[in-house]
Amino acid sequence: MADKTTGELQQELMDQPNIEAYLSDNQFCFMEQGILDLLEALRARCGLPKAEIARRSGMSEVYLHQVFSGRRNPSRDRLLALCVGMDASLEGANQMLKQAGYAQLYPRLRRDAIISHALIHHRPLREINEALFAENEKTLS
Repeated sequence: MADKTTGELQQELMDQPNIEAYLSDNQFCFMEQGILDLLEALRARCGLPKAEIARRSGMSEVYLHQVFSGRRNPSRDRLLALCVGMDASLEGANQMLKQAGYAQLYPRLRRDAIISHALIHHRPLREINEALFAENEKTLS
């Protein structure tokens, strides 16, 4: 049953003494798409060559190729910069962050609110960094 809520899964996990039974009972509830798959799908959707994505993301092409090949794991900020470079939606960026094991953008955090607003309004990385700098927040690159 794939429509269990996260809360329901958490409760089952706490109640189930046997991890193998939990995994078996909930095999269709697990997120299967890995971070590389999500990145590749976003790249295909944006339709940009990797060189342009690297430029828009404020990173070298070498680093970008290492990320897409799985040899490098980007930090939360680098992953956000990649999302900006590929014009991801706020939902897409949060999905990417979650799948990578990072905290999703949280509107109660000033820095995250600035980044979220920029994603919603499709701002380029330069503008995001300027807004972050103006508010004395750490820039993405």
